[in-house]
Amino acid sequence: MRIAIASGKGGTGKTTLATNLAAMLAGRRMTVRLLDTDVEEPDCHLFLRPEIERREPVRVLVPAVDDERCTACGVCAEVCAFKAITLIGSTVLVFPELCHSCGACSLLCPEHAIAEEARNTGVVEYGSVTVGDRPAFPLITGVLSVGEAKAVPTTRATIASLEGVDEDVILIDAPPGTSCPVIEAVRGSDLVVLVTEPTPFGLHDLTLAVEMVRALGLRCVVAVNRADLGDDGVLCYCAAEGLEIVLELPNDRRIAEAYARGELLLDAVAGLEDKLSAAWERIVVAARSVEVAS
Repeated sequence: MRIAIASGKGGTGKTTLATNLAAMLAGRRMTVRLLDTDVEEPDCHLFLRPEIERREPVRVLVPAVDDERCTACGVCAEVCAFKAITLIGSTVLVFPELCHSCGACSLLCPEHAIAEEARNTGVVEYGSVTVGDRPAFPLITGVLSVGEAKAVPTTRATIASLEGVDEDVILIDAPPGTSCPVIEAVRGSDLVVLVTEPTPFGLHDLTLAVEMVRALGLRCVVAVNRADLGDDGVLCYCAAEGLEIVLELPNDRRIAEAYARGELLLDAVAGLEDKLSAAWERIVVAARSVEVAS
């Protein structure tokens, strides 16, 4: 079962939900794998403190121009949709951070003056997490290199680590928002859990996230953090759209303090595991109903 945990905006609590669900399921002797695909700012490790076993670089192909062969015809600049290669006078300039590795410039160069070379854009870290006396489980973290503009290649490489795995549950901590990295992270999931908060901003971004998930042909449910603050706009929206609310977490000072200390809420806040357990049962039912429908 593959569950993505996403949100229309940052700071709603999706990492809190993802890390605590993973630890809870591991404690039930279920095999679970957690992926942190928020490659621009991964933070699952702050709460789970994994032992890193290996790191694999993420590489993309970018053009390398042979100045001796180049005749400055400008074909490469004309075909590049992302302006990653341009012609100034008789000089071809390459901007690797803009390149999307489509290969058109190399393929269409009449002088065969453009080759492709590998460029590191990030790394995928493979770690093992042990929380208390719970069985260990893997945490796979995508980390984008500093200064990189494109997150998708690193996100895609992190998701690719799922090939051949056979855990009972795959949890994906997706990036916030509705942009390309989020789509890459949630694609192929059995269910998407959208975490929000009962504020005008939370409602606005939840509606965008729901539209994105539905455009991908996926089903989603909602978790509301700090549920006793704000207004009832989120609840009314979910009722109108037929969205099940699987979890409501209160605005509890103990939760904030545990979060600030980098602790799992399971171990710091009494009674919270019961809420998470009930939420997980609802998530499983929703995910299985999708399987039956398909």
